[in-house]
Amino acid sequence: MKKIEAIIKPFKLDEVKEALHEIGLQGITVIEAKGFGRQKGHTELYRGAEYVVDFLPKVKLEVVLEDDLVERAVEAIQTAAHTGRIGDGKIFITTVEQAIRIRTGETGNDAI
Repeated sequence: MKKIEAIIKPFKLDEVKEALHEIGLQGITVIEAKGFGRQKGHTELYRGAEYVVDFLPKVKLEVVLEDDLVERAVEAIQTAAHTGRIGDGKIFITTVEQAIRIRTGETGNDAI
């Protein structure tokens, strides 16, 4: 099993969710986040005063899936989240040793 964590622009969430649904993924966790990478935030003007916004709104998706779906899921996220502009996000893939469904006690791939 693998865990995919993707940090994307908030307005791309629906497109990414649909793309993952199309490849057969059923469960996804979404967390509202703030952060910055190379874009380092931006400057805004409010009532004549300039101020720096360092942390930009982002969305973090987490998906745990079987190994054979990882490539398709990453491709779906990449394609759906891509705008070609700075701040499109990142995808991280890690190995999951065990998963347990609390309600039934199922483990491994059966739990996801």
